Amino acid sequence: MEHQDCHVEPIEKPVDPEALQEALVAYLGVGGMGCPRCATRVRNALLHVDGVLLAEVILEQSLALAAYDPKRITPEDLMAAVAGAGNDGRHRYWAQLLTVVPAGEVLRQE
Repeated sequence: MEHQDCHVEPIEKPVDPEALQEALVAYLGVGGMGCPRCATRVRNALLHVDGVLLAEVILEQSLALAAYDPKRITPEDLMAAVAGAGNDGRHRYWAQLLTVVPAGEVLRQE
């Protein structure tokens, strides 16, 4: 069922190629997402975290990937951001850390 007044505008964040060289990528299992707007809401919350370089959410797999600076934040910060994305009283999200890998193993550098 579609929620009225549930529009979410995706945010964009410039990518820092140098920071990505030292970044880690956290794979998070995300619960509570029911539509593409939920996925956008979770992605936006991750991108708002200072230290997150990139974020993508795959709704169909209940998965979020976040490239982050491990000197500035931890996977726990990412999970807290996902939970905080549902702070509007209608949405409730949660995340579980699945794995963390060096960004160079999963991101193509051009």
